[in-house]
This record gives sequence, structure tokens and C-alpha cells, in this order.
Amino acid sequence: MLNYILPDGRLTNKGQSIWEELSDDQKRRMYQWMRLLRYVDKRCISLQRQGRLGTYVSLAGQEAAQVGSAFALRNQDWMFPTYRDHGAALVVGVPLHQILLYWMGRVEGNQFPPAVRVLPPSVPIATHLPHAVGAAWAAKLRNEDSIAIAYFGDGATSEGDFHEACNFAGVFQLPVIFFCQNNGYAISVPFSRQSATETVVEKAKGFSMEGIQVDGNDVLAVFDVIQEYLKRAASQKKPILIEAVTYRLNGHTTADDPTKYRSRLEENAWRKKDPLLRYEKLLREEELWTDDDEQAWMKDCEETFKQALTTIERMEKPSKQHLFAHVFAERRSGGKWHGADDHGRSDL
Repeated sequence: MLNYILPDGRLTNKGQSIWEELSDDQKRRMYQWMRLLRYVDKRCISLQRQGRLGTYVSLAGQEAAQVGSAFALRNQDWMFPTYRDHGAALVVGVPLHQILLYWMGRVEGNQFPPAVRVLPPSVPIATHLPHAVGAAWAAKLRNEDSIAIAYFGDGATSEGDFHEACNFAGVFQLPVIFFCQNNGYAISVPFSRQSATETVVEKAKGFSMEGIQVDGNDVLAVFDVIQEYLKRAASQKKPILIEAVTYRLNGHTTADDPTKYRSRLEENAWRKKDPLLRYEKLLREEELWTDDDEQAWMKDCEETFKQALTTIERMEKPSKQHLFAHVFAERRSGGKWHGADDHGRSDL
């Protein structure tokens, strides 16, 4: 497993080399993003408990995987996220208020700015992987310098779409990154009950593509893996399977009770590998982060979240008819919908 930052915050020899290539601003910004995501996650859980958000999916524990990967992407690259990857989406430019609108069940939460190449979050497991392959194929046919990155969890590797997408990408040698955040569980099913292989990355060989396993709690290692791939992508245009080994610190969603299927001992062991604590130790050791920096940034996080909520509160609230806005082709006078009889039955 590729690893640059040890749990105690020390750099490995390879990590030291990569560290020296980054500017102080880049080093600090990666931590700032991770800290913001942890703050947003905590606030979203609180809003859900208050009834102001629907069921929410926590990303706590997976900040390094999402920030490290998204931080390396370029403006021309395409992102295909799941419901747990709003952290990566924020890093590449999706506004925070739209993330919140998504969890409020508002369609505006899927209407990203045109310049942001992020697809709406995929809730069905692995169905977006063939879409990412299609985008990569289009880029190759048009000779465009862009790649597609598909985010998914270990549970997605049990789905046929995963194997179909990987096989197609391998056959046609497409510029796509299959980025698996292996957090150990498909809701409550451990990886050992999903796969006959011990890792996700070894599946790459069956599709004739490169495979790399990386410490998903090591933001520097994740960043470097994606960055190195992008350097080669323009000329090689080959697929890659990256397995980022990580752990979700909370339940699968706010409707889940993880104590039913995993132990406190296991959870506590992973909390000691918290990606934020590890990277913060490194920054403080390098004198790039202080208590004053932490206090100031947390105030910024609070203000950022407050502004996002203010933006939403100023928006016009949708009427009940909004539920049908993207269901029927057209609305007729008298409140009847095209294709529906007087009893509301549709003949479409």
C-alpha cells in the first residue's frame, strides 16, 4: 500500500520528496479543505436531526481520499460522484448551498454551474461507472485532453456495472480513473463477504489495466497518485483502478446504526488513523499551522456554512406542483396533466 504520511505525522522517504515539490500554500489548502469538509459534515448531521435536511450521508473519515483526489484534478476533467462524494465535488467548484439543496430534496441541488464538470450524485450503486467510461471514450475520440474519474465504494465492486465498465475501459484503453474508496463495508456487509479477492486493486489485472492501492487516509499519497496519472494520461490514455483504503467514522447514513455490525474496538482503532489529525501533525511539525491558524479557519468555516444557509433561505420555496415539474411532459389548463385522466391515472 502506497503511504507517504505515517499515522504519527512523519513523512516517509517518498513522501519527503513529494512534500518538497508542493508550495506552502498547497500544503495548507489541502488541510483547510479537509477541515471544512469535517465541519460541514458535522453541521449537516445536526440539520438532519433538526428535520431541516433529509437522510444525510456522512463522509467523515474519508476527507483525505476526496480532497487528495479532487485537489489534483484539472478544470477539463469530468467527475462522476456517488452520494458520499460531496466533499470532492466541493473541492472542484460545486457551491456549498447546492450540496445542501441536494440533501433537502431540491432539484436545484443537481443544477451545477456549467463550467463545473461534475455529474449529479449517483445513488444507485455503480450505475454511473459506464457513464464515466462513455465520457472517457468521447474524450479519446475527440482527442481531448481530459479524463473521467468515477468515485465508488467497495460495495460497487459486487455490481455488474463495475465489471462491465472496467472491461470496456480495458478493451478500448480509455482515460478513466476508477477511484474506489474502500471503507470496509457495503452498508453492513464487510468486504470479506463481497469479494473472493483480499483487495479491490488486484481485480485490475483481469481487465488489463494498472492498479494501485493507496492509504486513503493519507492526503499526500492520494494526491500524488492522481497527479502522476494525469501527467501520463494525455499520451497514454489508459484506464487505472485506484483503491484508497479508508474508513467511514459514522454510520452509512443518518438512518443507520453501525454498532449493529462493527465493534467499538474497530472504530476506535480507525479513529487513531484520522486523516485530519495525521496531516495536522505534519503541518504543525513543519511550522505551517498554528493554534491561531486553526481558530481563524474554523471561523471561516462557520461563516461559509452560514452564507450557504442564507442563500437557501432567500430562495423562493417551491410549491407542491414542483413535485410534478420533471414528471409530465406538459401541463394543461384546469390543473390536469397531459396524459392523466380525472382520477390522476396516467396513460403515458
